[in-house]
Amino acid sequence: MSSPQSSWASSDAARATMQANRSRDTKPELALRRAVHALGLRYRVSIRPLPSLRRTADIVFTRAKVAVFLDGCFWHGCPVHHTLASANSAYWQDKVLRNRERDQDTNAQLAAAGWTVLRFWEHQDLAAAALQVAEVVRRQVEQSDRGH
Repeated sequence: MSSPQSSWASSDAARATMQANRSRDTKPELALRRAVHALGLRYRVSIRPLPSLRRTADIVFTRAKVAVFLDGCFWHGCPVHHTLASANSAYWQDKVLRNRERDQDTNAQLAAAGWTVLRFWEHQDLAAAALQVAEVVRRQVEQSDRGH
């Protein structure tokens, strides 16, 4: 394996741990999807809402034009639970800042294209989040059916 100096990882163990992190189908994502599905909604998983934008949403309602993101506290800098990494802290601070800037840019680009963006933190009450998703999706579908 490569030496820590040539990598973002502070050690081989840190590298293995970080590589084992899932980018999709995390426990919170699965819980949110189950809760949304139980409310009778059907959706697409981990797709680009806009094909021209190289960003995927966790849950996408194409007809309603609603994109749902479930952000991890560490990766997206949750104001409540984010902790600074003890090793390579400058790298990780910059990484989280870039993630947050990309999230804001994604929100803006999707909104400009007529999409509604919903973002939740992984620590939030996912049953309540599912209810909010259902309310927004149903309202959007109603509006599009009325021609608005």
